[in-house]
Amino acid sequence: MSAEDLEKYETEMELQLYREYRDVVGLFTYVVETERRFYLTNSVDMEVRTAENGEVFFDVKMQDAWVWDMYRPARFVKNVRVVTFKDVNVEELAKPDLEMPKEGFSS
Repeated sequence: MSAEDLEKYETEMELQLYREYRDVVGLFTYVVETERRFYLTNSVDMEVRTAENGEVFFDVKMQDAWVWDMYRPARFVKNVRVVTFKDVNVEELAKPDLEMPKEGFSS
């Protein structure tokens, strides 16, 4: 496989991942960003803890999450636990006040 073939494959995988994200993002309430991953979830619990040496770390637990990772065969995960000394960002997604039907109006 040439470098060009590999780049084309990775570009296609990223596009496929973006399309999947676009299709599922409306199902979730929170976006959780860590140093290594990006998650969509409806349940997130983050605790700030202190290690024995005094360093602060984050213990993040999520249930029924979707993971942005093009190399995972299954991106839906039942339970996730992330323990990290790096920053964690948790945001609540805005829900539109009015959702238009996907198909035409019915009488």
